[in-house]
Parts: sequence; C-alpha cells; structure tokens
Amino acid sequence: MTNLLKKMELPWLHGVGTAWEERILQGRIPHSVVLLGPAGVGKRCLAAWLARRHLGTVDPSMPGYPLEVPEQADLRWLKPADDKQTIGIDAVRELIVDLSLTSHSGRGKVAVIEPADAMTGNAANSLLKTLEEPSGNALLILVVDRAGRLPATIMSRCQRIDIPLPPLHVSMAWLDRIQRSDHWSEALALSGNAPLRAMQEIERRNDAEALSRDFAALAENSAMPVEVAARWARLDSGFVLDWLSRQVQCCIRASFVATQPSGAAVTHSVLQRMDRRNLFCYLDIINGTRRQAAGSFNVQLTLESLLIDWAEGLRDCRAANDAADMRLNFAR
Repeated sequence: MTNLLKKMELPWLHGVGTAWEERILQGRIPHSVVLLGPAGVGKRCLAAWLARRHLGTVDPSMPGYPLEVPEQADLRWLKPADDKQTIGIDAVRELIVDLSLTSHSGRGKVAVIEPADAMTGNAANSLLKTLEEPSGNALLILVVDRAGRLPATIMSRCQRIDIPLPPLHVSMAWLDRIQRSDHWSEALALSGNAPLRAMQEIERRNDAEALSRDFAALAENSAMPVEVAARWARLDSGFVLDWLSRQVQCCIRASFVATQPSGAAVTHSVLQRMDRRNLFCYLDIINGTRRQAAGSFNVQLTLESLLIDWAEGLRDCRAANDAADMRLNFAR
C-alpha cells in the first residue's frame, strides 16, 4: 500500500511543525531533540521533516507520510543493522566523527538515531559529550520507541517533543483519504488508535488471510510446502511465526470439540487425522523458534521444515523434534 501512496501530510503533527517554525524565527532551535510517542504516530516522518527543514531541503509543507529518508550529504540516519537489534558504540563513534566534519552545504549537519533506545549502554555514554557540545550548527534527533530504555543522562540533555495519539475522528478521516475500508475501526482498535500502525494492521490482515489459505491448502495436500515457504519467507518472520503459533493453538482447541471453531484455518476433519500430542509438540517447536534472536536462523529453511511437517500430518513428534534440532544445528 505504501509504495502507491502520494505524500500526505500528517494533520496531527501540524502543531509540532508550526511550533518548530516559530523556534526557527526566534532563533531558538535546540541542538538535540528526543521524539517520544506511541508506535505509529509518525515519529520517524517528523524526524525526516526536521532534518530537511534544518538542511534547507524542504518546502513549507508539514511532516508527511510515507517516510522518505532524505538523501543528503550532511545527514546521517543511524539505526540497527539488518542482522542486529542494537546500535553499538562503534557506529555511534563514527557518527560523532562525521558530525565534527565541515558541512557540505554550509547549513550544518543532522544526525537521526532511531530508535535511540536501541543504543547499548556504552554507545549512549559515548554520545553524552556530543549532546552537550555539538560541533557547529549540528542537530541531533533521537527517535524513541521505549522511553524507559533511554538513559536519563541522554534524556536530560535533549529538548523533549511529545507526540500524542490523534483524536479518533482525525485518524479515521486521514485513513479514509488513503483508502476506503470497512476495517479501519478494527485496525485502529488493534493499534491503540495509532494511524500508521493501523495501516500495518490492515496490511497484515491481508497477509494473515493469505497465510490461512496456504495453511489449509497444505493440510489438504493441495499446495507444495517449499513454494509456500518461499512466499512466507518474504514476510516479516516474527509476524509469520506469531501467526503460526496462534493458528496451532486454535487447532489444539478445535481438536477438543466436534464442530469447526472460529479462527481455525483447517477443517475439523483434517484435525481428526492428527495426533493431539503432536500438535502440542509442534507448538513447542514453533515457540522455541520464536524465542530465537532475529538473524540467528535461516528463515526459509526453517519454514520449509515446519510446513513439510504440517503437510505430512505431523506423523510423530519425534520427527518434528529431529527437524527442529537440524534447524538449530544449521543456524550454528
């Protein structure tokens, strides 16, 4: 959906944008700011707008969606590497060195760290002096997803900008402008009324429906596990494994009743062919995989093994456990 969107202003950020423009007119721009707020309210979109505004590469319009990270020589956008969940001290030190260099445009430099609460303790400590005495006309923007994980020493050195959830009617009106849907109310409820997160819920709703079709087809031997695994591997692995865990739990509940319960992707006749103990064992394997760190296992091979087991009717738990051991050994 986001790839098809034209840039749309986020009306609930107008107040923040207007206040920033007033700071510019009054010459009161802070050297560092921390952006706080629930997931899905547009903190990163605001960070991109602030960066453009500081570097003089934005028109007078307000922060917008979808997120577009500016391609600017004077901007550093720091986040965890694809195979990591934290931002280490080496990455922060490189950023500090870059901020000390002469600005290419002459307007200063900008560094965005997101999420700043992903910095290790040492990385955060190495940033303290730069927050107190930044070089030249530098602006540091810290996007925070979990405020409780950001050291108080960092927070106290930054100007705090809180982004509250927009009113429900504002969220609904904005989402309807993007795409008419009968499911926005449900998506907003699931997302805690955060509009951008509601969009993800809608996209994931469509993905979940596709997963359900595939899962049922595998149980009926009308789909190939390897082909299905290749499709699933293109999705977020955490989302897929969470969905799979919930679906197997639903199947376990369904195995105790004589009728088709709500939420189960497979029919009751399919579940009757499976040993309930193997369903519990299968759930243990899935949850064990979920507990592994991201990047510590090959997603496609793991999904292939899981879906082959499912397509074969979970013949016995020993075979499933042997497959899990093979996945763990491969990951090592």
